[in-house]
Amino acid sequence: MKHSISGKDLYSWRQWAAQLAQENDVDTIEIDWFLQGLTSLSSLSLRLEDYKEQENVSSKATISALKEKWQQRINSRIPVQYLTGEMPWRNFLLTVTPDVLIPRPETELIIDIAKELVEQSPIKEYLLEGHWVDLGTGSGAIALALAHQFPQATVHAVDISKKAIAIALLNAQQNNLTNRIQFHQGHWLNPLSDLKGQLSAIISNPPYIPTQTVLTLQPEVEKHEPHLALDGGTDGLNSIRQLITQGAFYLQPNGIWLIELMSGQAQTVKTLLKKQNSYTNIQTHQDLSGIQRFVSARKAL
Repeated sequence: MKHSISGKDLYSWRQWAAQLAQENDVDTIEIDWFLQGLTSLSSLSLRLEDYKEQENVSSKATISALKEKWQQRINSRIPVQYLTGEMPWRNFLLTVTPDVLIPRPETELIIDIAKELVEQSPIKEYLLEGHWVDLGTGSGAIALALAHQFPQATVHAVDISKKAIAIALLNAQQNNLTNRIQFHQGHWLNPLSDLKGQLSAIISNPPYIPTQTVLTLQPEVEKHEPHLALDGGTDGLNSIRQLITQGAFYLQPNGIWLIELMSGQAQTVKTLLKKQNSYTNIQTHQDLSGIQRFVSARKAL
């Protein structure tokens, strides 16, 4: 349902929200993300504050509902993305709920790395037209980006959570990509047993945080994001070990294996890949902060 709020009232609300944020150590930039998600205001209008003169601003919530939601952000530490129900990621607007992990900006790089790996591959043309898999798809962000980046490929989105698959499918519908992506509920590569030895690429942002570390994360993450998508077991590498083992059976020769991980895990994962004795061209890739955030490999011939 659409509501109309005066620019003057929104300006007063924004001043109140900023004071509350400052008093509770919440970044005030989140206020503008919040308003962009729930009203028709653009980032430019918010920056210039020219909306103050508008008689009517379209909103998904009343001014009292905006106040209530912002108090939830402050008091319960609910992430602003869950309060607005959507967020931008690469060139998509994604629906997000507490059933899925909030896609991080650094994860966007995994698509650019995949593109580079294809360009360097001796079987480039085969990869471009083959089967690509996003494992643990969550909101579907990586699957959507792969479908957009590689229009000739067949993209498979897999998640063990039925609710996550529903969100990923919704995002595909909203971004007109349902005809490009096949959705599968199940544990890692198990739903794709008929594609053993045929996959062009396995891409994943799996759970990689050690169990005890999950409990120490900021409350926005620890209390509200799904632990199923965060908890990687005692050392954080349980899921990654499975992806290394399964990838050896599912990838075609020279197929791409590419995952995201946390700081400090890259060298261990490289060692695990070498011990598997099924991969070559094992590389690490940095994020924009210089952290070894990704590891890639090719399936050996």
